[in-house]
Amino acid sequence: MADASPGAGAAPDPRDPRGLSAHAPLLAAWLSHGQRSPHPFTIPGHKQRTDLVGDIVRDDVPLYGGLDEVRLSGGVLQRAEARAARLWGADLCRFSVGGSTHGNQALALAVGRPGDRVIVQRTLHRSMLLGLVLAGLEPVWVAPELDDRWGMPSGLAPEALTAALASAPDARAVFVTDPSYVGTVGRLGELADVAHAHGIPLVVDAAWAAHFGWHPDLPRHAIALGADALVTSAHKTLPAWSQAAIVLARTERIDPARLDAAFEATHTTSPAGAILASTDAAVALLEHHGTALLGRLIDLVAGARRALADVEGLLVLEGPDVDPVKLVVLLAGTGADGVHVERGLIEAGLPVEMADRDTVVALATLADDATSIGHLVTTLAALVERHRGEPRDTVPAASWSVAPVQGCSPRDAFFAPRQRVALTAAVGRVSTELVAPYPPGVPVLAPGEVVTEQVVAALESARAAGVRIAYAADPRLETLDVVADVEGIAGMADVGPRSG
Repeated sequence: MADASPGAGAAPDPRDPRGLSAHAPLLAAWLSHGQRSPHPFTIPGHKQRTDLVGDIVRDDVPLYGGLDEVRLSGGVLQRAEARAARLWGADLCRFSVGGSTHGNQALALAVGRPGDRVIVQRTLHRSMLLGLVLAGLEPVWVAPELDDRWGMPSGLAPEALTAALASAPDARAVFVTDPSYVGTVGRLGELADVAHAHGIPLVVDAAWAAHFGWHPDLPRHAIALGADALVTSAHKTLPAWSQAAIVLARTERIDPARLDAAFEATHTTSPAGAILASTDAAVALLEHHGTALLGRLIDLVAGARRALADVEGLLVLEGPDVDPVKLVVLLAGTGADGVHVERGLIEAGLPVEMADRDTVVALATLADDATSIGHLVTTLAALVERHRGEPRDTVPAASWSVAPVQGCSPRDAFFAPRQRVALTAAVGRVSTELVAPYPPGVPVLAPGEVVTEQVVAALESARAAGVRIAYAADPRLETLDVVADVEGIAGMADVGPRSG
């Protein structure tokens, strides 16, 4: 990769120490905003004055009337997006300030019409499941394989996709997530072949894979493997602002005008310029320094894995089907409770991305170094020893193991009249809610699904273990909202008892 650092005799701009603005038009516009607009008469209302509410507003610059004129005549956003599309080998790219949530929902709106069926990997993030509600799409659920070694999802099997398409030959698209929240990587190339043999697009939620494809020791990204669209979060594994995301698509099987319309329909009309500029900067960083920076990170995480593997009973996810920079450890063999370990990490100033009873997920990025990762490893190892107990079997988390039973479409359930009942009385009823242990935010129960005893047991077990149950109307999970009148929903499946 080319080196875009400032010349040896140049004094680097502290806001752009690597000289990325020479390659990132949005970043360049953000850096020069103050000189071009010393006192704007546009939104946002703070006008970068820090004497009113403090430095919290200092770097907040809008796109419209900030990075570019309100008419966008400068074309800085279009140039940045076109450049990213070329780098990923896509036909179209859009930068979002709404996270991968926005990108997933835009793609749901782009691929079909209300009532169309789509194949959906059941462990997709809640944002895509709610995208089905927005678009009125009917899911045909397919469960990913579970790795016997870890009890973790290992991706959707091409054979399972083939079977799903045989049962739903009218499906309009395939939605999968890859890599998984815990970094396991599936067989996207084979999935793309299966989808394309049926003439439909493969859409990939790759929120955790913005770095894929930028180093030879990393997996190739979804577009390179044949996917028709991917959504990725620049703020998750790259040094971009929170909510920064990228949507990339090939247009052979996805209508670019439809995707653009869906993107704009679900995006804010006041996008934060700093978020967009940080996305542009992160893309430039990958292009000009990605190989070196990611190589260093891969080595650091490999060293951390070796050190943690020496802890008796601790299992570290690794291998050719795991993201080399995702650090995931399984605690069952140590007897330690991950919720207690997480509390200790927080007290030490080392909060992690996820922890439940059996799992700790630590997110290492380009912003880490040997000191930060070394501190994590030594503290984590010490906490495991402090909380060590009787070894136990690893039990797959509810997010990966609950089998859904569909009662009606997600959209019909979402808009149906609701009735609030006790959780135990909800068994056999159809949920109007989306309920998910968080993280990872993968629903155990989605709108339109039948509340089964397995679902109730899984949610109660997760809650008892100290896992936060997110998105439920009743955060204590003592009650659940269900469809009040199933007979009023056309095409309602037979869902068994409806007591309560």
